[in-house]
Amino acid sequence: MPSILSLSSLQTALEVGAIYSLVALALFISFSILNIADLSTDGCYTLGFAVGAVVTLAGHPILALPAAMLAGACSGFVTAFLQTKLGVESILAGIIVNTGLYTVNLAVMGWSSNLSIYGSDSLFSLAKGLSGAEWWVKWHELVVLAVILLVVCLLVVAFFKTRLGLSIRATGDNVDMVRASSINPTFTITVGLCLANSLTALAGCLIGLLNKSCDINLGTGMVTIALASLVIGESLMGKGSVARRVLGVVVGACLYRIIIAVAISTNVVPTECFKLVSALIVAVAIATPQGRKLIALQRQKLAARQKGGVSGC
Repeated sequence: MPSILSLSSLQTALEVGAIYSLVALALFISFSILNIADLSTDGCYTLGFAVGAVVTLAGHPILALPAAMLAGACSGFVTAFLQTKLGVESILAGIIVNTGLYTVNLAVMGWSSNLSIYGSDSLFSLAKGLSGAEWWVKWHELVVLAVILLVVCLLVVAFFKTRLGLSIRATGDNVDMVRASSINPTFTITVGLCLANSLTALAGCLIGLLNKSCDINLGTGMVTIALASLVIGESLMGKGSVARRVLGVVVGACLYRIIIAVAISTNVVPTECFKLVSALIVAVAIATPQGRKLIALQRQKLAARQKGGVSGC
């Protein structure tokens, strides 16, 4: 590992991987549990930083996180409203919200395509001041992100064990059955999308605070990255309990980011091809199960032919 990836690069990969885990968790809720293709992820990711940065610049760095999550929940509510009340298909609803969020993000950022929080106290600068130890100064950002991720994962697992969480899971499995059980699917879909988008916005807020700057196109391609992390995690951990699947999402996101970091550090993949690599990883990961089935089928055909040849002799 040291010869392929330096310690600082590994640290950065884990930090970004922890943030990507939150977006992957959001996609896990909307795509894997609710069975809804939410394409508003890119715009909601940028919205999270835009709101978090404005609140941070206003002198409230601690409130930046809940403010960003609330903004993300509002985005999820609009997406759910389009689907459940206006009958818009989930993919179209996500595209509509994502397009509208571009202008919303510009407005939040003061009609500027860039926003910087250099010179302002943030969550990470406040955490850095808690201790003067050398290791803390160097690793405080990763520790803070790990703690936030751990808390979110525990809350998500606990939530989906509650009655409401089980209802949301049932909605993704069979809407008609849920409706027949006197559960309002409109409510469960709305809660699920609000929760998912709040996690996406939280991730956007954290990446902005980590980088101390933001661009209006920050979230471009984020849905592909999150999908890659989700698919990698499910391929490694399989589909079991919610806790197992959540762990798989986190492992997949971190592993994805480490793979990208190794590829970039060894010059195997140019930085300009980052999005293309993400798309290829998603395509390969999704096609793997079908590829295994085709290989197994070919082996069965070959075995049948050999058996038939032996019988003929």
